[in-house]
Amino acid sequence: MIKYILLDKRFLFLLFLINLAGTIYGYMWYESQLLHTDPIFFVFVPDSPTASLFFTIFLLFFIFGKHIPYIEALAIITLFKYGVWAVVMNLLTLFIEGSLSWQGYMLMASHGAMAIQGLLYAPYYHLRMRHIVFAAVWIFHNDVIDYVFEQMPVYSSLASYLNEIGYFTFWLSILSVAIAYYLTIGMQERK
Repeated sequence: MIKYILLDKRFLFLLFLINLAGTIYGYMWYESQLLHTDPIFFVFVPDSPTASLFFTIFLLFFIFGKHIPYIEALAIITLFKYGVWAVVMNLLTLFIEGSLSWQGYMLMASHGAMAIQGLLYAPYYHLRMRHIVFAAVWIFHNDVIDYVFEQMPVYSSLASYLNEIGYFTFWLSILSVAIAYYLTIGMQERK
């Protein structure tokens, strides 16, 4: 039943439109940070919208029966990583501040959905090890940009925990790569 829904062209088109709208909204959300960002970092600052952009591109090609493995690898890894990361950061904000705005809850729901959708389409990605390695280099490079060059999203109440958040993010990156490998290449090897 789930496979039927995931492959239904109408559902795919709806998912494409939702992700396209979310990607546009996400880039708009980062506008104020990008105004104060050195242009050399532009590609690596808006993490979540870029992750959803990768998935939106995957969906567009997938609807027409085409595959772009490098984008697929970036989609599964970045969707899971930044989806989980945003949920955890908003939960930490809730814990520290004792409350969360409606936008915080919306971000948790939308980013949780990001992580899940990337994993649900794992059986349909056509990945090899070089695609996973490429995407892994991308996200680890992004971690360096975020935590060495201090380009990460700003959560004011979490500012005093940047070292711990950077450490958590590093291990989340490793977990994201491992899950992507397991659900794609690892599953193919077991067949």
